[in-house]
Amino acid sequence: MDSSLPFGQRTLVTLALLIALAGVAFVCGPVHAAQTPLPNILLIVMDDIGIDQWKLFGYGGATPAATPNIDAIAAAGIKFHNLWTMPACSNGRATLFTGRYPLRTHVYTALGNNDLANFMVNPNEVTAPNLLRQRGYKSALFGKFHMGIQSNNPYGYGMVRAFGFDYFYGWLDATGDPSSIDGTAGGVAPPGTWSCGFVRDANHGGADSGACYSGNNACAVMSKSGAEAPGRICRDAGGIFDPNQPCINPTPDNINFATLSGHYVSPLTINNEDGSIEQVPSTDLRARTYRGTDPVDAAINWINQQPASQPWMVSVAFATAHTPVMQPPAQLLPPSEADTSNLDCSNSLDQRVITNQMEEALDSEVGRLLVATGLASRGQNGQLIYRPNQTNTVIVMVTDNGSLGTVVKAPFDSSQAKSSVYQTGVWCPGIVAGPPVKKPGRQVNAMVNIADLYQLFGELAGIDVHQNVPRTVDAQSILPYLLNPSQPSIRKTNFTQIGTNLHANGEINSPCQFNTTTCSQIAPTKGVCEDNGGIWWGPGATDPSTVGIPADGLQLCCDVAVWQANHAQTILTNIYPLEAFAIRNANYKIVINNYEGYDAPSNACLATSTKEFYQINENVPLPKLDNDNLLASGTPLNRQQKKNYDALTAQLAQILASQPACPGDINLDRVVNNADIAEWQMFQQLSGFSSWADINLDGLTDSADLAIILQNQGACPTPHPAQVPAAQSRPIPVASR
Repeated sequence: MDSSLPFGQRTLVTLALLIALAGVAFVCGPVHAAQTPLPNILLIVMDDIGIDQWKLFGYGGATPAATPNIDAIAAAGIKFHNLWTMPACSNGRATLFTGRYPLRTHVYTALGNNDLANFMVNPNEVTAPNLLRQRGYKSALFGKFHMGIQSNNPYGYGMVRAFGFDYFYGWLDATGDPSSIDGTAGGVAPPGTWSCGFVRDANHGGADSGACYSGNNACAVMSKSGAEAPGRICRDAGGIFDPNQPCINPTPDNINFATLSGHYVSPLTINNEDGSIEQVPSTDLRARTYRGTDPVDAAINWINQQPASQPWMVSVAFATAHTPVMQPPAQLLPPSEADTSNLDCSNSLDQRVITNQMEEALDSEVGRLLVATGLASRGQNGQLIYRPNQTNTVIVMVTDNGSLGTVVKAPFDSSQAKSSVYQTGVWCPGIVAGPPVKKPGRQVNAMVNIADLYQLFGELAGIDVHQNVPRTVDAQSILPYLLNPSQPSIRKTNFTQIGTNLHANGEINSPCQFNTTTCSQIAPTKGVCEDNGGIWWGPGATDPSTVGIPADGLQLCCDVAVWQANHAQTILTNIYPLEAFAIRNANYKIVINNYEGYDAPSNACLATSTKEFYQINENVPLPKLDNDNLLASGTPLNRQQKKNYDALTAQLAQILASQPACPGDINLDRVVNNADIAEWQMFQQLSGFSSWADINLDGLTDSADLAIILQNQGACPTPHPAQVPAAQSRPIPVASR
């Protein structure tokens, strides 16, 4: 199939539908006088870095990473100290780029390779690049995408361009996240030998000399001359180190350039502006360059090629500091940083040190990005000199979700981290800097949601997104905080959500057990589970504790608890919910968790829903976190608590009821009609497999789905908030058992 055909088909059909059905939807409605020229937007998205990590926000624990470049950007802009995102990679990014909560986009959690297209961002969404295109912006994404997975997306490797970006240069891993580390270090050792993907030095079981092969068949002998292991130096340069061997020609058969390896050997894909698609071979140096560096190189090249009169939006989406953690190139670290070549990337204590270094390397590359594109310069001592008023670019920095539990910094709660709706899982750094910012160096304590950045993009371009986008937008204004140092809080409440993406016919991810007490179903594969220090209970399970389980594995975390009870093993006590919601106001927070729990008396799974109520704050250095449930004490709520509890309960019910199901509405216009039939026909012809027209979720786009469209012709149901209780927004998906 012609790789450029899907996007061409998509563009023609969408254009026809817009002309016929929503011709006024994209008329710009400026909320303020647009700047002339329009400002460029540089969006920097970080991965798994919660607010607990950085001294810049008053936290960082006993050993915070050094971030002088990011600190300089914040000093020239403003820090959002009370920003919520979503609990996982994909739903956080989908909310950022659509301004819409997961209950609308149906991207409920981190996407995996078996998830249906229905749980990826629908190309009918007015994504940020589509929004800005109305004002003449060009857009490009560099690095991580993870709002679609090519295995079940009908656009395959062209899905980023179908999403709306004019240009994409980044990684399309099978699961959306970095692959497992190649423990063979390129084929020179048995599997699992080298936990960080390179050969250590002789004092640590490796070698101090050997042949370093590159993907272009060149070779050079390398010997240790400093603290750093030559195997690491070779790997960091894109090569494979054959320990204690001379260079020979041809390259030995065991040298393997094909295997992916975490942050160093990546499946690099390019969506060109002409619609063509390139999949870069793993022998190419670009595919073997550290993930914190290669997208920055590409972004610099693209930005510097844009005419001065061309407004642009560029998203540089780092994979830092997502697992599997790996030592970054030493040259990106402070000169005083200790060598970490001989740390163990599978050891939880070493992972904390390596994570700090990955964050410091990210800081270095952010500084390089600004300097190389003319947005900043270097002082005599190497410090970043950033004067935003001398540029025409607004810089936005945000993280997709909170920190992974194993690297959470005190006093935050490592048991309520990434993948949960608790504070440690959703409270993240936010920075905005640029010419519009008045009185820079400020901290904004008002509640902000990652969805609100979508509205900021529109505001900067003079677009009223609520008037302009033909569907519900959850974003609220941010621009007033930039312009007015005295701006009171705009949001009265904040919201976050996580759920379960489905596979064909209702299947979901298999259980992944952490430590002896906790189980989650967010990991899509055995490799991802084990990269995060977990035990896989799905197909292909190999941990000794799983011996004897069915060949296709166990299906739910509660099934693991039942198995453990039947086999005299330690039983899980903490099962992550299959869906969870949280809402807060200035001082209080409600959390709802829905899951299949383990019932010890009956030794069986039991559908469980919990509701929790907390008093929280953002105090520095000791914030009041959500770890003292006011509903659990047995003491009745006082008058003030009850008033806040009732108000938040009602608001949460209203949000969850605001997107009633509408089977057959493929193009998201809240009407089921011939336009949706045209969409079904297009996707059916495109692949016939998973698509947004696969309404019955069986992995096929076929006549059964067309029948559902025909049965549901007409306007979608009108929301009735009072009729939907907060804990029942949608059924909990449960795998066939």
